[in-house]
Amino acid sequence: MTTTVTLPDGRAVPALGQGTWFLGETPSRRADELAALRTGLDLGLTLIDTAEMYGEGAAEELVGEAVAGRRDDVVLVSKVYPWNADARGTVAACRASLRRLGTDRLDLYLLHWRGGVPLAETAAALDALVQAGDVLGWGVSNLDVDDLRELDGIAGGLGSACQTDQVLYNLSRRGPEHDLLPILRERGLAAMAYSPVEQGRILGDPALRKVARRHGATPAQVALAWVLAGEGVVAIPRSGSAAHVRENAAARDLRLGAEDLAELDAAFPPPSGPVPLDML
Repeated sequence: MTTTVTLPDGRAVPALGQGTWFLGETPSRRADELAALRTGLDLGLTLIDTAEMYGEGAAEELVGEAVAGRRDDVVLVSKVYPWNADARGTVAACRASLRRLGTDRLDLYLLHWRGGVPLAETAAALDALVQAGDVLGWGVSNLDVDDLRELDGIAGGLGSACQTDQVLYNLSRRGPEHDLLPILRERGLAAMAYSPVEQGRILGDPALRKVARRHGATPAQVALAWVLAGEGVVAIPRSGSAAHVRENAAARDLRLGAEDLAELDAAFPPPSGPVPLDML
């Protein structure tokens, strides 16, 4: 299992990072959430994904506090709302995110999902942020095959500057395997898998639990190890406790064998044809 994934621009990022959806929204949990993020950094989970949508900026503020004093060790990823993703709005939203994060740059800035703004306009705005030094690279999220093909056709090579597509991908959401993941690999784009354990909903599955027992692991570790085994895939599980982060980090050492994979395929069958991209 690789520990890093290389972006099209040549940068290597951790294959296992940390998500922040729903973090920062409950004051009584703040200390635990800060401890979780900092524990992850200590364990090498140095890619942190957030968005202006998460708690309307509250998650970004939490992340900013967690990474204070160690910003250079962190790959910071944030996302712009689709309705902010026009020529002016993208720049304004990015700079607001930078203020909340307490940093002068984002390592990756993504369009959160597709809205009414033309992709060409959003790509041009994202590229302008790269040229200005506010963003080191940009990408997209929740874009399916047809969207990526449209992005390919954007004039001026802007589409080719895309670094990643962040999508819902886990054992129970294997649709991207049919055509989306192959296209990402063909183009050298990283696939960033959010909700890699389906927000815990799959963890009671008997086959998953059987494989976990065989390895002396937890079902969550098996589910994460399965995602991480994919070529060019970054997983960003969200956790609000240091103990849970340690559990996630240990998934990097888990190697699934042919028997494990066959049992998981039987319980969570791969797609037999095209499947529209799911979103949460």
